[in-house]
Order: sequence, then structure tokens, then C-alpha cells
Amino acid sequence: MAGAASPLLCFSAARAPRFSMETYIWIQYAERNHKTLGECLDEVIPMAPAAGFKKVELNDSFLTPQLRDRTHSLVVSNGLRAPSVYAGGAMHTRELAEQTIRNVIEIAEFSKPLGCRAIVTDPIPKPQRARKSDAELAVQAESLNRLGRELSRRGVQLWVHNHDAEMVENAREWRRNLTGTDPKYVWMCIDLDWVHQGGQNPLGLLREAGKRVAALHLRNSKDRLWLESFSDGDIDYRKIAAYLKSAKLSPLLVVELAYRKETTVTRPLVEDLRLSRLYAQKIFSAEARV
Repeated sequence: MAGAASPLLCFSAARAPRFSMETYIWIQYAERNHKTLGECLDEVIPMAPAAGFKKVELNDSFLTPQLRDRTHSLVVSNGLRAPSVYAGGAMHTRELAEQTIRNVIEIAEFSKPLGCRAIVTDPIPKPQRARKSDAELAVQAESLNRLGRELSRRGVQLWVHNHDAEMVENAREWRRNLTGTDPKYVWMCIDLDWVHQGGQNPLGLLREAGKRVAALHLRNSKDRLWLESFSDGDIDYRKIAAYLKSAKLSPLLVVELAYRKETTVTRPLVEDLRLSRLYAQKIFSAEARV
């Protein structure tokens, strides 16, 4: 792996897994309260330390030119770090990939003072989730390699995330992203719930990605309905934790809550985040420090 650091070096946890929380739920929180994200920034960012998190995975919605300076200030003033930042975009044509690469690099440069060591990206689907051709998937993989190299020069890793769209046709697109990219520059951030939502086996894909797994997004559902907090459900996370231990893998573990319209919400969000952290620590046998 000359030329790029392994995620097991940059994010190694010789003693215990490290936890973070994804900030997408704060976008939903603003929507549910009929506010803009900007109107909620001062309210939501302090929820992370109040729930016991010291790290967050910022979503690129927090890093628009209008919000980025306020986000930076609030992250710092709340004693938080952002070891990973989510920034997606289309990559299945060279023109779209060029635009995405420019945007991601800009976000990565801005986020480095917040502790950002990795960009989590997700090549977005075509309109109406149309099937990407083999040629388009080849361009996508080539573009991911290019982005990975550009980020590596800046001391930042590239982690490829998934939703359910990549699970279609026996995870065809996910597997092309995995096998068509250079392991020196491209790693995987597996969203285990989206794997499940897409009809694939989360543990199976985790095993398939092996040592290229740099991060996991943690969420659960019952009968595919997202739960209010991270807890027991459709996915047996004890088996996930057992595999990580046996394979000597220690990815960044990112708690990511999300609510559907049908999700029953009974507690304040900060309490759901706190309970989710405690559950994650229990399942993954982590020390209290996160």
C-alpha cells in the first residue's frame, strides 16, 4: 500500500473501536420542525457532546458557503472534531465527475482544520435510478481512483459509501466500486442498514470488503422501518462486532439515525443519540471514551 496510508493505520484502535455520529439526522430535525438548517445550527450541534459524542461526521449540507463558517465555529466551540466528512456527487460521466471532484476537494481542504482525515462519498444514482451501464461504472471507478489520488496528496482518504441503489442486481454497482478501484487510494464505508434495505446480506458484504473497510454506518430497523434509536432490530450487530474482532478490523463506527414518516418518535433527539451511543458501546465492547 505504498503511497497511501491504510485506514487501519490512520484509524487504528488497538484497544477499542472509535465512535462518531453522522449529522444527517439534524437535517431531518430541521425539516420536522419546519426550519432551515441554518436556523437550527445553534441548537443541533451542541446535541453531540450532550449525548456523549466527541466526533461527528459532517454532511456537506453543513458546509455550504452560507453555513460553513458558522458550522466550523460551533464544532470547535463544542469541543468536537470531524474525522470524516460526507460529500457526495455524480461520477458516472467525466463531466459530472469533474464537477464532483472539484467540490469534494474544496470541502476536504476546508474541513482539515476540523480534524478531517477522510471524505465519505457516494456516487449518486442517475435520474429515476436508471441502470448505469458497464461503461458508466468504469468511468465511475476511474473517477473514484482519481479523487482518491487527489485527496491522498492532501493527506485525506477517500471512503465510498452506499445506499440501497448500489445493492440492485446482487450489489452490482457496489461490487464494481470495490473491485474497480485501487485499494491504495479507495476504501469502503459500508452503510449496513442500506445493505439490508437493498436486500443484501450486511455481514456478507462486510466480509467481501475485508481490510478495505474503513468505516461503518450504524443504524437499525424492524421489518425495514427505521428505529428511533440504534438498538436491536433486523440486523444482528453482535455478529458484526464478532466478525470485526475475529478479522482484527477496527473501522470508524459512525452512528447514523434517520427517521421515516412512520417511525414513532417518543423522546427528544439528544436522548435518542445518547441511547444510541450507549447501545453501540455495549455491542462493540468499547470503553466509555469515544
